[in-house]
Amino acid sequence: MASTSDIRNGLCIKYSHDIFSVVEFQHVKPGKGNAFVRTKLKSLTSGKVLDNTFPAGHKIEVVRVERRNFQYLYKDDMGLHFMDQENFEQIRLQEELVPAIGLLKEGAIVEVLFNTEDDSPLTMDMPQYLVLEVTYTEPGLKGDTATNAMKPATVETGAEIRVPLFINEGDKIKIDTASASYVERAKQ
Repeated sequence: MASTSDIRNGLCIKYSHDIFSVVEFQHVKPGKGNAFVRTKLKSLTSGKVLDNTFPAGHKIEVVRVERRNFQYLYKDDMGLHFMDQENFEQIRLQEELVPAIGLLKEGAIVEVLFNTEDDSPLTMDMPQYLVLEVTYTEPGLKGDTATNAMKPATVETGAEIRVPLFINEGDKIKIDTASASYVERAKQ
């Protein structure tokens, strides 16, 4: 057990029969009344974000978690299969735990968050950026770099994203996995 003075970003707590990660927090001491801690919590099971206020000194139950690196192997009807980078054990995750699944490329290294009490996977974090090759897009025209116009492009994983007009088939592009959006042309 811990108290609200121990709350910090990234802390995982058990609250309302679920496991939450603290996204942001703020200790508030109003001029009149008791102090409290205003928090934004993200459920590790459903992904929902919840605003909550704890009174100062309130007891919270901290959940110990562990982050491990895994390599994505393949997907089948049972789920997505990953291999631990240290001991080569394989695990299977359901699609609900995997964000931006359309951008996940075989061989990609991801980080899986485990509950240390029962060694169960809670969530998976993709790398912030991925470099993928464009497999199909309409050809751009010379001189189409002045406007911010975008066109659809299909990348090697099969996902479709919007790219600037000057991107062609075979180009490698850097993609932000949080928003599944184009960032820049990858350096060769």
